[in-house]
Amino acid sequence: MSKILVLAEKPSVAREYARVLKCSKKGNGYLEGDKYIVTWALGHLVTLADPEIYDDKYKSWKIEDLPMLPNRLKLVVIKQSGKQFNVVKEQLNRNDVAEIIIGTDAGREGELVARWILEKAGVHKNLKRLWISSQTDKAIKDGFTNLKPAVQYNNLYKAASCRAEADWVVGLNITRALTCKYNAQLTAGRVQSAALAMIVNRDEEIKNFKPKDYFIINARSKGFDLEWRDKNNNSRIFDESIVNKVLSSVKGKEGNVVSITETFKKKYSPALYDLTELQRDANRLFGYSAKQTLSIMQRLYENYKVLTYPRTDSRYISSDIVETLPDRLKAISVGTYRDYASEILKGKINADKRFVDNSKVSDHHAIIPTEERGNIALLGSEERHIYDLVVKRFLSVMMMPYEYLQTTITVDINGETFIAKGNVVKSKGWKKVYDKSNDIAEDEDEKGSQVLPVVKKGDTLNITSVESKKLKTKPPERFNEGTLLSAMENPQKYVDVDKVSAKTLSETGGIGTVATRADIIEKLFNMFYIEKNGKEIIPTSKGKQLIDLVPDELKSPLMTAKWELDLELISKGKKDPKEFTESMRKYAAELVQNVKKSNDKFKHDNVTGKKCPNCGKYMLEVKGKHGVMNVCQDRECGYRENVSNFTNVRCPECKKRLELKGQGEGRIYVCSNTNCNFREKASSFNKRFDNKADKVNKREVSNIIKKMKQENEAPINSSLADALSKMINNR
Repeated sequence: MSKILVLAEKPSVAREYARVLKCSKKGNGYLEGDKYIVTWALGHLVTLADPEIYDDKYKSWKIEDLPMLPNRLKLVVIKQSGKQFNVVKEQLNRNDVAEIIIGTDAGREGELVARWILEKAGVHKNLKRLWISSQTDKAIKDGFTNLKPAVQYNNLYKAASCRAEADWVVGLNITRALTCKYNAQLTAGRVQSAALAMIVNRDEEIKNFKPKDYFIINARSKGFDLEWRDKNNNSRIFDESIVNKVLSSVKGKEGNVVSITETFKKKYSPALYDLTELQRDANRLFGYSAKQTLSIMQRLYENYKVLTYPRTDSRYISSDIVETLPDRLKAISVGTYRDYASEILKGKINADKRFVDNSKVSDHHAIIPTEERGNIALLGSEERHIYDLVVKRFLSVMMMPYEYLQTTITVDINGETFIAKGNVVKSKGWKKVYDKSNDIAEDEDEKGSQVLPVVKKGDTLNITSVESKKLKTKPPERFNEGTLLSAMENPQKYVDVDKVSAKTLSETGGIGTVATRADIIEKLFNMFYIEKNGKEIIPTSKGKQLIDLVPDELKSPLMTAKWELDLELISKGKKDPKEFTESMRKYAAELVQNVKKSNDKFKHDNVTGKKCPNCGKYMLEVKGKHGVMNVCQDRECGYRENVSNFTNVRCPECKKRLELKGQGEGRIYVCSNTNCNFREKASSFNKRFDNKADKVNKREVSNIIKKMKQENEAPINSSLADALSKMINNR
């Protein structure tokens, strides 16, 4: 009897498929039943070969050997995952396997994972595609009932393959060229360089910003405040003589109510979450990094099965999901959500264009709860935070609008115009869900809202005081991880581009994808191009110098926009893949020549007085995301050592975080606040505070270990991550 083999991307997903398909017999790296065999990858099992596979000369990095342009890029099995690849290959080639179902993640990268494995294994059997957005039993059963011919996704695979090849050809060549030319560990790529450029440009804007003084004038009457406005409704005054003129004109005078305007306003809830919006809110509210949020979401999707597929760029659901909304509402009808879910279920769900729009859903719909009622009590604090955000947003889009009456009182004081605004809530609507939290940012209309007295047009008001206040214009804010994600998603708002280019960037979704942006940000930290000051992201000297060295096109978001437009056309069968890859090869060669001809210099300005114990060269002090370390300046040596770790222990004097420096008995706590001089040996500090510091650190370690255990049994291991990072690093 012939069998059907299902290829999953991860072990945890494979187990769910196997359970639903009744595959209970355990094999070495697979599960088997009467009809199905389920096996799995560990993320990528196959990748593009390193340059040295094509020629031994590439084992040494020499600028004269560039550009590297093999006629055809080869696939290799990732060494550390070879055992599982052999298992998968053996199962794929079984004589009793007549059909293969691709069950990897439903997206461009998931398609690449499966197709590369099939190609390397030399498999040519009937292929079908499983395309689902959640891991509930119902979704899995429905997916297997509605399998698609894999040929429908051939163009998606071609687009994924083109992206991978282009990143190899462009990224590896420019990275080797820069590294060899300047003898420093330098990397560049279309996404990381564009993201870093925005951070560096923002730093320059802040440094070159010259603050200007401006004034505002406020008046007070009957317990409420009024603000001066000019004829164009502006409140800022940059000429102090005008301030003095207004003050002398209105002081001691009464006010006359010129008009009272009442406007009834409705506000509907924000759209459902896509991954980027969720990462932004998680960073703003909880300080989670983009990568951390994605990891938490992955657990809620795969392990707990309470939320849908995380790597989505859509904030809408498709019309076929509407009929499942009641079941999803019933699944979340617990605890604080019960009353709101019940309220929605009692009425008719108005599935309008505000959150249901097929045209705005591509591979996956927005992140929403599944139909499966999970045990929320099992969620850790991180999972609960993310789950709470998604459920509240899901509830709010189906609730009534927030309604209020906005009142504007315009008052004339001796020829000068002053206004006061106040809001009266008529119906809280969806905002009831957020009554006890600050998950939603305050609306502009609500800022400065106050309780207004009952007055009518023509009334005379006693003005008790009129005062001016001197303020300064502020520079643009530095990026944090949340706002950097926004900039990567909509770079046209942060760089100077023409209207056509801005439209292109908007349509292509910016630079990077929802699945890769978190890794790109981590890469910038790990390469010491950026560092953190609190939540703010600051470019390092290395990062700023790199941007000066990188060719202009590579650090422009327009290049990625063009790539994504081409890849989208390829995925739809409207562009020849060969045309795209040939243009990338030509571009890579041009980049290398530009670097070779450059007269630019690179200088390490973070050299310490300590020599590397391996090669004797002076070490560089770098600030990573989790602490400070010394690294050898020789890229071929690669030695590094820890100097200090950032902790969650608070300074007893200024309450800022402490750094833990040194080793063994010599460890000391030093305040991270440069204006605070607190220093104390760790042993005496811990004793003085009843070992609270050690308990905090042990708890941190315990939590990390716990989370690691909760991850899939075989996540992409560090060796595999290193191999894959070659693809990610060069984007």
